[in-house]
Amino acid sequence: MKKLLTILFAVSLLSFLPVHSESQTQPPRPPSGMAQSFAGSAMDIMDKELNGYTLEDEYYIGRAVAANILNVYKPYTRNEELTQYLNLICLVLVINSSNPVNYNGYHVIVLDSPDFNAFASPGGHIFITRGLVEAAASEDMLAALVAHELAHIMLKHGIRLIEDMSIFNNASMAAMQGQAMSGNAAANRLMSYRSSVADLSDTMIKNGYSQTYEFEADREALKLLAASGYDPAGLLDILRVLQSVQSSQRGGFNTTHPAPAARISNVEGVLRNFTVQDTKSSRSGRFKNK
Repeated sequence: MKKLLTILFAVSLLSFLPVHSESQTQPPRPPSGMAQSFAGSAMDIMDKELNGYTLEDEYYIGRAVAANILNVYKPYTRNEELTQYLNLICLVLVINSSNPVNYNGYHVIVLDSPDFNAFASPGGHIFITRGLVEAAASEDMLAALVAHELAHIMLKHGIRLIEDMSIFNNASMAAMQGQAMSGNAAANRLMSYRSSVADLSDTMIKNGYSQTYEFEADREALKLLAASGYDPAGLLDILRVLQSVQSSQRGGFNTTHPAPAARISNVEGVLRNFTVQDTKSSRSGRFKNK
């Protein structure tokens, strides 16, 4: 019961975070009735669930994953201004991105842990540990942390990971076929949510995204930073910090992210493509007061 209450509290906490989306229009839900053959309906449901998640689907899967993360890490509540500061940075990145629309916006939570780690779940949920936030020496480095996690969401790495894990086993396929006969698509989605949340939560907390996804997120983060007026080299700076403390970190990013040296090499290979006017001095004051 205590564990259940913790998860419910975590979900309610996410619901009250500030919304960072310019669109308040909720996308239409998939139709509940299907007038197709038994075999055709089952295959269509497979396609919809695996390759056609709506923004609403992504949000609710991501929120449940976020609740699982908050069952492992507690939110850092002693500095609300810091959380607001990171959410404002996120808002700037989102507004200047090519994909600003989300079902319920983008949310950043600081986790009360000295470890260096960060997570991003589908639908707009970003988590960064207090230790990692405190390691940043500038707003550009903080923006780089947020941009990297934001990139995971915008590139739909969580949903792609669900597809990669082939979450539907024979039992769930049989259940889907049964639901296809009754046309109960809502029950079908609920079943896929449960499998998705369990698998994705376990993978993110224990192993993180693949090296390919991490490299993609780093490259996309550079674009987000440059488009927003931040120095893309801020990502390189925070990666060098991670590299300098790598040997002292027994867990954290060492288990959920590729080696910093590999990520640094990946970023250096494309960083020269971005030229941004140096405006860091205009941000130094508010960073010191964070």
